[in-house]
Amino acid sequence: MTISIWRYSHLALAISSFAFILIASLTGIILAFEPISNQLEPYAANNTKNLTLAQTITVLQKHYDEIIEIEIDNNDFVSASVITKEGDNKTLYVDPLTGKKIGDIIEKAPVFKFATNLHRSLFLKSIGRFFVGLFSFILFLIAITGILLIIKRQQSIHRFFSKVIKENFEQYYHIQIGRLTLIPIIIIALTGVYLSLEKFSLLPSNIVKHQIDFENIKEAPRLQIKDFKVFNQTQLKHVRKVEFPFSDDREDYFHIKLSDRELNINQFTGEILSEVKYPFNTLLSHWSLVLHTGQGSILWSVILLISSCSILFFMYSGFLMTLKRRKKSLVLKNVYHKDKSEYIILVGSETGNTFDYARLFYDALIDLGKTVFISELNKYSSYKKAAHLIVFTATYGKGEPPTNAKSFEQSFKKIEPKKEMKFSVVGFGSLAYPDFCKYAIDIDKMLQSHPKFKSITELYSIHNQSYESFKDWSLQWGEKINLPIQVKQLQKVIKPKNNKQFSVVHRSPLNNDNTFILRLRPEEKIRFTSGDLLAFYPENDAVERLYSIGKIDDDIILSIKKHEFGICSTYFSKLTQNDSITASIKRNPDFNFPTHAKEIIMIANGTGIAPFLGMINKNDTKIKTHLFWGGRNKQSNELYSEIIQDSLKNNNLTTFYPAYSRTQPKKIYVQHVLKRNGDLIIKTLDKNGVILICGSVIMQKDVVNVLDNICKEVNNKPISYYQNKGQLKMDCY
Repeated sequence: MTISIWRYSHLALAISSFAFILIASLTGIILAFEPISNQLEPYAANNTKNLTLAQTITVLQKHYDEIIEIEIDNNDFVSASVITKEGDNKTLYVDPLTGKKIGDIIEKAPVFKFATNLHRSLFLKSIGRFFVGLFSFILFLIAITGILLIIKRQQSIHRFFSKVIKENFEQYYHIQIGRLTLIPIIIIALTGVYLSLEKFSLLPSNIVKHQIDFENIKEAPRLQIKDFKVFNQTQLKHVRKVEFPFSDDREDYFHIKLSDRELNINQFTGEILSEVKYPFNTLLSHWSLVLHTGQGSILWSVILLISSCSILFFMYSGFLMTLKRRKKSLVLKNVYHKDKSEYIILVGSETGNTFDYARLFYDALIDLGKTVFISELNKYSSYKKAAHLIVFTATYGKGEPPTNAKSFEQSFKKIEPKKEMKFSVVGFGSLAYPDFCKYAIDIDKMLQSHPKFKSITELYSIHNQSYESFKDWSLQWGEKINLPIQVKQLQKVIKPKNNKQFSVVHRSPLNNDNTFILRLRPEEKIRFTSGDLLAFYPENDAVERLYSIGKIDDDIILSIKKHEFGICSTYFSKLTQNDSITASIKRNPDFNFPTHAKEIIMIANGTGIAPFLGMINKNDTKIKTHLFWGGRNKQSNELYSEIIQDSLKNNNLTTFYPAYSRTQPKKIYVQHVLKRNGDLIIKTLDKNGVILICGSVIMQKDVVNVLDNICKEVNNKPISYYQNKGQLKMDCY
């Protein structure tokens, strides 16, 4: 399978630097604990906001015979090198307010010494430092290529932090954690590069040079240190280091390092002999060290710790995704040669997921004894015996072809089919993105425009890799050519976890649509809200079934349609009061009631109304809420009418707009009612209101299309503009 240049670069950089990044991350995790442990020591100077350097030196002189040096580190620990009254030379932590000793200097623990040497030079001295700098730069490039891949995936830099469609655990958290730790990782990488360059003297010198006129140094008037003007004007919080004069010679002076400059001070008069501001590279060097090590900040050290741990996770999840992608490429193994096959399946996939469905279709045709050939769109060719062309393709970026389909259009123009062929195009994507199935639309147009290709089914779009939608399409396709095709279930095995027991409070009789309401009560206290999902696993089946929840009086309200061969719906339809089921709650925060909104529009069809019943019931603040719902006829609404009417009476629900498709000759669906209420749509969006959609994917497509047209006509903006602002939320299957 072909992969994009950015993904290839991202992967190649990660593989080439695997060993170093592993060592750097592990040692980084260890070293992150050093500044944390130091910060927890009780040596930090407190209540020194207005304390001056003169005050600190004065109190120290009272306790010690001589002061050699004072230093304030990044932890705000004040250390002093002194000669005691007993004549001992000591370095210790002192209280700058009292001058008293508060502790001995912290010795670096052996584990931190070992980790530091390994982290800085791999125990290889200069050669090791070179590789550390090199691989730090590679880590930076990995982060940059990761940014580009996310932008490409999200279709815009403006959507960088928008919702990520979850395909699997590794992919989802690789992106989610990557976005959160992106800035710290870039800082770690760049500061690592800078510090390495500095060690090799490849940066401008940051040595500060002073110009002192020694001939004109004055010895009078002599002042006490407490009377030095500069010492009284310098707050201790700005001081890094003070070196005291070695002797009473006038050529000796106080050397003071502040946060942004250095000063040399006459030891007799307190006059400033020279003052030099630090150049930018000196400040950069200081902050590079602080940011790379976390010195002086527990919060930043914790961020560095999390970032180092996340790098380990990226290595695990990244390589696992690569292995899965390579494994999926095995789908290209064929039983029949392309020139001996009647059915040609071409696939466009960026991540490999579309191949799962293409393989199901391939296997179903093979089971029927058909000759089938499967390949990538990039490998489009001429096919001697082909009668059917089936294209399965995803869309990448802003309506662009996946990488293994980039050359299809060029090949299609050059290669003339040997005979007429019937074709079908199936697009895979997510309605969360504005360019939903755009590339599938482009391919369909290409094939439609060619005289030797004849369409037998309309372009079919599948949202969020829905197996049900895929199965429906395959049955439609089979009917068109009188082929009894049966695609097998895509086995995405999910291990049940956090299962709880739920008691049946009530189950309504089936209405004329074979729909019923099931009311469940958790047998223990569980946190959930309307819009969350109930995950149920049928017996001897590890594939979860999800049901959108409405919450009323701490009970779960489910609206379920009984299907003739539906395992779960049939099981639920036979439950009676006090029966117990085993299931779990999956939080769905992106589809909870938006309490911050000034106005809300809810759109549903059929059983998709369930979460909205709970949301309306909980609308205690009386936010203006409008419910659009589509059903077959008025009898379909009898299941929900009591809750809806009560909500209208107590103003939990402002208006209710039903759409009945079977009560008149011309079918009216919920999107038709929406179209007639375009003013309400625009008014709600303009006041930062929120639109919620729940129900079937087919309804969702039509509704989104209507909303898009309304927004473009009135506000000259697509519905995706409001979706990016969090004003459109959808939960459809």
